[in-house]
Amino acid sequence: MTRVCHMTSVHPWDDVRIFHKECRSLARAGFDVHLVACAPRTICVDGVNVHAVPKAQGGRLHRMLATAWRVYQTARALNADVYHFHDPELIPYGLLLKWQGRKVVYDVHEDVPRDILSKHWITPRLRRRLSQAFEWVEDFAAKRFASVVAATPFIAQRFARVNPSSVDVNNYPAEFAELARQGCADKAGSRNLCYIGGIGTIRGAFEMVRALEFVDARLIMAGPFQSTAIEEELRSLPGWKKVDYRGVVDREGVARILAESRIGLVLLHPVINYLDSLPVKMFEYMAAGLPVVASDFPYWRSLLADAGAGVCVDPLDPRAIARCIETLLERPDEAVRMGDAGRRAVSDRYRWDHESDKLIALYGHLAAR
Repeated sequence: MTRVCHMTSVHPWDDVRIFHKECRSLARAGFDVHLVACAPRTICVDGVNVHAVPKAQGGRLHRMLATAWRVYQTARALNADVYHFHDPELIPYGLLLKWQGRKVVYDVHEDVPRDILSKHWITPRLRRRLSQAFEWVEDFAAKRFASVVAATPFIAQRFARVNPSSVDVNNYPAEFAELARQGCADKAGSRNLCYIGGIGTIRGAFEMVRALEFVDARLIMAGPFQSTAIEEELRSLPGWKKVDYRGVVDREGVARILAESRIGLVLLHPVINYLDSLPVKMFEYMAAGLPVVASDFPYWRSLLADAGAGVCVDPLDPRAIARCIETLLERPDEAVRMGDAGRRAVSDRYRWDHESDKLIALYGHLAAR
């Protein structure tokens, strides 16, 4: 049996992409799956052996040095056939494993060089240099790994230049049947909107709350705040009185929110790293039969128009956002039609089992090699 080891020093052990999607899918396919991550204890869940490492005390630098080193040491001791890591800070350890004769897979969740370009707290000149330097490091490493697994087709295309074994394994919903049932709930009279995910400035938090000043609706919001300062500023806005904040919720909590809601919001700002992204929340809204109000990015516009699953709007204009929401709330038949179209699109195309087939095929190829 092929032994595989997933590694992360950044994400929690039960991360949706890493544990719930990739590791569980590989375990069901018959691989001996191990996951090294920060966890309360070493456990085995759904056929996945989770090896706990302590989280380093302190800030990001402590994590990048101490936690990453512990993850590497624990993973190396497992003597796996394939090592699959998920964080850019683990690139040096991926290279070490490669030079020790291991097969190594780099899972790229985000286009980090483009993400650096959106960091406004870095001066523009330094931003460009850091982006170029990191892209060189990533390309150097990716060329030497057995494969690169990318979270979007656009990231996969970038890495295909240096590693022909690059493959996109997209973050489509894993629990389609569970999410689809949420669309069957009786929502007559409901004027609930929902947003599930990280809560920060470039994720559209302020525009969503300000839009509530211009529409008769309630926003159910769940997820971690980017900072205490952002939380305090949001709570001071007039629209916050229409927000039902649920905190950080588990998968059951997500399902409950979707069951209570009529419209899903995904209003990321037009920063370069988001323009070609595939936010999982968009597809979870669609799977639950919710029409989507999304940022007016060309890629998202074509995706939603093709599916007939929602509308796009300027994510920086709270009044325009409010008008889109009001239109869907006042036209329930149109909203239901969009929700049904989105559910069909996820059922036919945007679902995890199609993506897991790619991952399993890749692992079969690596094992054969």
